[in-house]
Amino acid sequence: MGKSTACLGGAIVILCCCINHVTSDATDHRYTEGDSVPLYANKVGPFHNPSETYRYFDLPFCSPANVEEKKEDLGEVLNGDRLVVAPYKLDFQIDREPESICRKRLTREEVAQFRVAVLKDYFFTMYYDDLPIWGFLGKFDSEDKDDPTGAKVYLFKHIHFEILYNKDRIIDVFIRNNPNAVVDLTQDREVNVDFTYSVKWIQTDIPFAKRLEKYSQASLLLNHLDIHWFSVINSCVTVILLTGFLTIILMRVLKNDFVKFTPDEEAVDDMEESGWKYIHGDVFRYPRYKSLFAAALGTGSQLFTLAIFIFMLSLVGVFYPYNRGALFTALIVIYALTSGIAGYSAVSFYYMIEGKDWVKILVLTGSLFSGPLLLTFCFLNTIALAYNSTAALPFGTIVVIFLIWTLVTSPLLVLGGIAGKNSRSEFQAPCRTKSHPREIPQLPWYRRTLAQMAMAGFLPFSAIYIELYYIFSSLWGHQIYTIYSILFIVFIMLLIVTAFVTVALTYFQLAAEDHKWWWRSFLCGGSTGLFIYGYCMYYYHARSDMFGFMQTSFFFGYMACICYGFFLMLGTVGFHASLIFVRHMYRSIKCE
Repeated sequence: MGKSTACLGGAIVILCCCINHVTSDATDHRYTEGDSVPLYANKVGPFHNPSETYRYFDLPFCSPANVEEKKEDLGEVLNGDRLVVAPYKLDFQIDREPESICRKRLTREEVAQFRVAVLKDYFFTMYYDDLPIWGFLGKFDSEDKDDPTGAKVYLFKHIHFEILYNKDRIIDVFIRNNPNAVVDLTQDREVNVDFTYSVKWIQTDIPFAKRLEKYSQASLLLNHLDIHWFSVINSCVTVILLTGFLTIILMRVLKNDFVKFTPDEEAVDDMEESGWKYIHGDVFRYPRYKSLFAAALGTGSQLFTLAIFIFMLSLVGVFYPYNRGALFTALIVIYALTSGIAGYSAVSFYYMIEGKDWVKILVLTGSLFSGPLLLTFCFLNTIALAYNSTAALPFGTIVVIFLIWTLVTSPLLVLGGIAGKNSRSEFQAPCRTKSHPREIPQLPWYRRTLAQMAMAGFLPFSAIYIELYYIFSSLWGHQIYTIYSILFIVFIMLLIVTAFVTVALTYFQLAAEDHKWWWRSFLCGGSTGLFIYGYCMYYYHARSDMFGFMQTSFFFGYMACICYGFFLMLGTVGFHASLIFVRHMYRSIKCE
């Protein structure tokens, strides 16, 4: 695995170099007076529905005879970007007085189309020299914002561009709408519209290197930082308390071991007839559904590695604001490259617990996460196609992803499986497993699986829920998240709390003479993913303004896949922590 790890590290370095921000043209962002600077119109859609996006010219704007499309990379397409050349001339340092783009007579159908867009708070996005621009299509006057029936609807017909520049470089760009330059679309009738625009260039001292800083300032505001650090401190306190809790448990174990080796044989006999020592012949009995268990551990290991590499890229500054599609590209590439880790982990563990059919394990490992993700994608992509949304992936992009899976993911999965098969090692169990399992005593409800999963998931979730709001606002809103260092600390805290809670519950389970801890530790460790999905429901109904079937399907569909990934990853962490603890615990006693 040393060579595989080195190759993976080299691939990640190459990935860091490849995921640069997408340039508007072949220049280095330096211009001379009068140079043509490309302005790209991207997409339109409801402000509160980030997934429901449409092509800019799906609305009846003034469009050229031949719409020139910009070639996009994989990440941009996955992000729903569909850039086309906009019908505005914004030459470098050239001011323009109000100038007409076109005079157009809107039909009743086009008026109705614009009216619905304005009432749904449609906004558009553009890119000028790789700088994002936003603007709303219009405005409406209504006493009841939630019920715009009977509202006066107005479409903005003039756009004013204000562009800041420093010497030969563009620093910032704004769009300002004239509230008086509007056309009334309230009535269902044909309307003549003269679409116009103007340009004003303003000199500034802001250096080019800092032109994107304003997009991350919201995350760096003092009150937001206080909340973020409160979240981190809350997680630290939780970790300290759980560490103390686990220390008390270990001290109790050591005390019992000390009693065992006392010369009082009667006390020794009593200790051997109850508690976790009593089941030493069953505690390392392999779990049911060994192939599924090994595949879950392999997939969880891959997702854990994926998360670590994503954090590495974020900490070195790859995912800066509006680096379009960089995160999606990184997720696909790193997931493909880490599939060998899944194959190796699953097959090596499967052979360790006396498995035989390693091909079946590879198929199960390769489909355990990607299978549900593929089904979810097919369902949601069909919905996006029905809506004619840019969220629907083109056929060519689907072919590219399929080729990545066929030519990269699958071969690396098989190579990892072969490496795991050849590195056979015995399962290190301190105690011999008896031929017949002991009967598990009747346990109260609070010691059963569902109750323990609820307890195991609540504490890790409480350590991260404050940060979840900011993450959701970035994923499903328009807030920019840039404090990756704090997020990484919270992630480490999540792993530690998950491990400690799972270990504690495993000890209580064994103390109750329940030796079926393998699956229980995995389910308890991964239960935080279920809590996160519960938070999704709360966020959708109480903290967001998303609406409509498409947006609802995208939100709950893809969040289900993300939470399922967290379930597998944290379940793997919980099981391995429990395995280390159980091995240490039973090594401390003499087993016959």
